[in-house]
Amino acid sequence: MADLRAGLIGLGSMGRHHARLLRQLDGVELVAVVDAVGDSFGVAGDLAVGQQVDHLLAAGIDMAVVAVPTAEHERVGLELAAAGVHTMIEKPIAENGAAGLRLAEAFEAAGLVGAVGHIERFNPALQEMRKRIEDGQLGDIYQIATQRQGPSRAGSPTSG
Repeated sequence: MADLRAGLIGLGSMGRHHARLLRQLDGVELVAVVDAVGDSFGVAGDLAVGQQVDHLLAAGIDMAVVAVPTAEHERVGLELAAAGVHTMIEKPIAENGAAGLRLAEAFEAAGLVGAVGHIERFNPALQEMRKRIEDGQLGDIYQIATQRQGPSRAGSPTSG
């Protein structure tokens, strides 16, 4: 069976992780990438960086991952649904409930998989913590409180 041909739109702070993970998945080949502002994190490798969804479609993708700013999720997702592409959209699915419903309805009407991504599940630190909890290394756990912190968004690329 041939590998699924994947496209990625958005090479910013979240998209760079999706690029890495898509390349690690058995049965998946990352064949096209798009980012309106370029490849800020240098994750495209030998792939040309397109500017629009059409670049992904021209590559003959089977599936796409959308990791652009939330304000663009609906527009990009609807374009991919109209083109018949199974798509995972990084959370949140859209800016508001109405936009999220339009996306869900578009994928359902087209008979496509439209999914919401939660890449943080694959964060190596969280995976290690999950393993330590399952192995009983931390004793009996009654409550966990977390706070996610990352680098400042000031001056970061606009493609999320």
